[in-house]
Amino acid sequence: MPLSRRDFVHRSAATGAGIALAGAVDVLATAPGALAAGGPAHHGDDHDHGHGHHPELGYGPLVADPAGLLALPAGFAYRIVTRTGTTTLDSGETTPSNHDGTAAFAGERGATLLVNNHEIGGTLAAAAYPVPHVEGLVYDPAAAGGCTVVEVPKHWRGDEGARGKGHADAVTEWVGIAGTATNCAGGATPWGTWLTCEETEVKAGSGGMTKDHGYVFEVDPHDGHANRNPKPVKALGRYAHEAVVVDPKRGHLYLTEDAAGPNGLLYRWTPPHGFHHGRGRLATLGDTDGVLQAFRCFDSGGRFVDDLSRATRIGTRYGVDWVDVPDRDAKTTSVRKQFKDGEVTRARKLEGMWWADGGAYVVSSFAREESPVQHDGAVWFYDPTRRTLTLKVLLGVNTIPDQDGPFDGPDNITVSPYGGLIIAEDGVGVQHLFGALEDGRTYPLARNELNIGSAEEPEYSEFTGVTFSPDGDTLFANIQTPGIMVAITGPWRRQTAHR
Repeated sequence: MPLSRRDFVHRSAATGAGIALAGAVDVLATAPGALAAGGPAHHGDDHDHGHGHHPELGYGPLVADPAGLLALPAGFAYRIVTRTGTTTLDSGETTPSNHDGTAAFAGERGATLLVNNHEIGGTLAAAAYPVPHVEGLVYDPAAAGGCTVVEVPKHWRGDEGARGKGHADAVTEWVGIAGTATNCAGGATPWGTWLTCEETEVKAGSGGMTKDHGYVFEVDPHDGHANRNPKPVKALGRYAHEAVVVDPKRGHLYLTEDAAGPNGLLYRWTPPHGFHHGRGRLATLGDTDGVLQAFRCFDSGGRFVDDLSRATRIGTRYGVDWVDVPDRDAKTTSVRKQFKDGEVTRARKLEGMWWADGGAYVVSSFAREESPVQHDGAVWFYDPTRRTLTLKVLLGVNTIPDQDGPFDGPDNITVSPYGGLIIAEDGVGVQHLFGALEDGRTYPLARNELNIGSAEEPEYSEFTGVTFSPDGDTLFANIQTPGIMVAITGPWRRQTAHR
């Protein structure tokens, strides 16, 4: 049953909800143009960044890394888990490139299993470090993308020399799925699998591909046999997928689309009557099973909202209706182009998602000339019970992206077991992992110091795949180019918002 405008307006009047709720106590926000906490970086001696004092917010200023990879607060350390061109799979090939969305699962004997997307577009022949085509795990023989599964033992020492079979503390990596394209983000399921999302709309016969792409695939990190003969979950639609989350109570799947011309959409898939989720169950769905819908927002006055960038105040809250997708497989027309103006709400670069607090955190990475209002990042929270979408984080346009201060371009996110969000930057200039708390404050957690440009024109790759280990002791994250997964440890502590 849709939430009518009248219902939402009445509810808003009764609760004080609306489009001007700046300063609400439940807001997880950064003020537009907010600067990161902390001062200039200090220089350390090695990968272990010493032991400093604990400031009230975050973990203090970032300490430059003499190895030129990752600046962290004092007391924190990192280890390289995988690195393209250096580490190898159990089948002998190098770790694939373009690390992206990642999720962590509990493995046997305290190990952590990480499913790592590799956002590689184009053909297998053209890719420098593709996901190897392992027999039985290939969807399209022409495509170079896919996922690998990385097993990190409980007492892993971080010694690259100990990698490989025969070492009890070795990190091992193997192919989970291959022959897919542009595997960007995705999402973990409550039943312990990973949904990997193709961020493309390329069809068979185009770009060297032999099959249609733009689908979601399920990867089981625990059971390699379950990954054989990969089949796209066509019921979830074919478009430039970014991320997906599962509502464990209602069974809905929410999916983001990273696209422009026109801007992308937020989708909801409702399972068919009698369907029960579980491992391998999505593969049993027919191509048109369930209902795929796109969102349509309206404000507290009942006015339709054409684009999420219209919201310029933290705490803005919209009611949400859902509109059926006419042709989810986009046989002739991209899904987002099947709607006329006024039928659905759009947003630029809908990126990472994370299910927590009874709803979905949803990222809009930035908005530029293709959007009504420009910004450098927003995080929304969808409450399925109230059917409302609330603006939690808003970053103003960063006018000094090459300086270490303001944050911009949020992408992958995770909800921290220590409070607030941890956000991976995919912006311009300097790239960070940073935290955001409920009271409007942010803090830096890491800075990418690997210059893949030149001294005259430095360039730093985005962070991706931010996720905590099941026990919360280790934060895993990726530097997408050239493809490096790191494990970050340190004196984690509760980050408390001021009420």
